Amino acid sequence: MLKRLMVGVAFTMMISSAQAAEKVTVLLDWFINPDHAPILVAEQIGAFKEAGLEVEIVPPADPSMPPRLVAAKQGDIAISYQPQLYMYAQEGLPLVRVGTIVNSPLNTIAVLGSSGIKSMADLKGKKIGYSVSGIEEATLGTMLQQGGLTLNDVSMINVNFQLVSSLMAGQVDAVIGGYRNFEATEIRDLGVEPVLFNVEDFGVPAYDELIVLANKDSVSDPKIRKFMDALKKGTEYLLAHPQETWEAFAEAHPDLDNNLNKQAWKDTLPMFAKDPLALDVARYEGYGKFLFQNKLVKAELPLADYAVELK
Repeated sequence: MLKRLMVGVAFTMMISSAQAAEKVTVLLDWFINPDHAPILVAEQIGAFKEAGLEVEIVPPADPSMPPRLVAAKQGDIAISYQPQLYMYAQEGLPLVRVGTIVNSPLNTIAVLGSSGIKSMADLKGKKIGYSVSGIEEATLGTMLQQGGLTLNDVSMINVNFQLVSSLMAGQVDAVIGGYRNFEATEIRDLGVEPVLFNVEDFGVPAYDELIVLANKDSVSDPKIRKFMDALKKGTEYLLAHPQETWEAFAEAHPDLDNNLNKQAWKDTLPMFAKDPLALDVARYEGYGKFLFQNKLVKAELPLADYAVELK
């Protein structure tokens, strides 16, 4: 009788726990990849469940939509990029940064080692491939200044998202917009050593690459803080157990179990924010000034309009 009663109580507790779990919809910036490791590891180790959350991770059909869906309250959290955050703020979208996943720029100018290009000055007269205009032009223009050049000294060619293939085929001499933890490895996997010029080493203010956005109306919702606390646990476990978490990721996503993603998992580790909640005020204000000076935003908005550190 006692055993039956205990089973009944345990079952009731399981039902109550399931009912109490709050659902959180996380809209990714792109298809699942090693950049999302802290989120995936938090799920692996049960940190979300422990926080009383039922987290649904949703890759986007259209990468431009997740922030807009969260702004429209059709999702709880969007994964996005600090450089884009100012554009959303300028549009008046009710979005605010509540956390950071990757706190280092990943963008780089890549050239082939055989190209003879060893400095910004060597890019004079060269063709540079890119995927997205606007910020890339401001970034490239700033970097070229370090070699005494301007955008007028190079030819920018939109290669859509064929950065590596266009570089390897000799259609362009360099590409900007590839990530140092992905495209660089992809080039190496093709048997060629790239030369990388990282944006923050050539006059561009450092920024957070991957950030967590929430709707302004939801910032005080306890489940947002619970999500971020669980994300921090996921980050800590990831950094302490990189091989174990990679193996779990590879098992869960066998289509991604290849050298490119395995190397990216390793290479991205030092770029993850150890404290995802911490907000670097100077960094955010500095990048906002950079965009304003390059006329990509019309005004320098108050930090509180687009970024907060949850208490």
